[in-house]
Amino acid sequence: MKILFQGDSITDANRNRSNIHDLGQGYAKFAAPLIEAAMPNTDFEFIDLGISGNRSDDLLARTTTDIVKIDPDVISILIGINDVWHRHSSGREMTDEQFELNYRAVLERIRKETHAKILILCPFLLPSSDKESWRGEVESICAIVRRLADEYADAYLPLDEKFAAVLPTAPTPMHYSLDGVHPNAAGAEFIGGLYCEAILPLLS
Repeated sequence: MKILFQGDSITDANRNRSNIHDLGQGYAKFAAPLIEAAMPNTDFEFIDLGISGNRSDDLLARTTTDIVKIDPDVISILIGINDVWHRHSSGREMTDEQFELNYRAVLERIRKETHAKILILCPFLLPSSDKESWRGEVESICAIVRRLADEYADAYLPLDEKFAAVLPTAPTPMHYSLDGVHPNAAGAEFIGGLYCEAILPLLS
């Protein structure tokens, strides 16, 4: 069974891009062994094609090579935080309307040109003093992702809500991420566990 992890730097997580089966140091690395342990009689092929810095338009541009031609049994997608970040860091404007159009186009192609089941992960913003001003924009992106998940996804993982639920009991506000965007080992392990729970119903 072929599982494709797709997204930006949170999925890339410093993977070796010369080896599509290298899962980097992020949530994919934690999710894969949990999935294998839960289904020991199934042969899995895990592929990570997340690319650091990607926005929704970048994912759309590589849909043919990095999704359709892979033709996975299940694809997970975590995209959106850079559509906000690049507005602030590089002035590359991406409106919410264009983000939705890009993401919808990717999902339409997956539905029409592959046999994959779809797991959509919602972006998130963790505590970080220099990014608190982004929160409203991230919430707007999340609302779009939830709406698209209702239309296209076979499973949905609201990471924004999951993190909000555990942050009050975290040892420190930055326990899961030092910059509010990129999970550290604790954050990646947390997502990996949630990922396994969300995807298992799609694998039976």
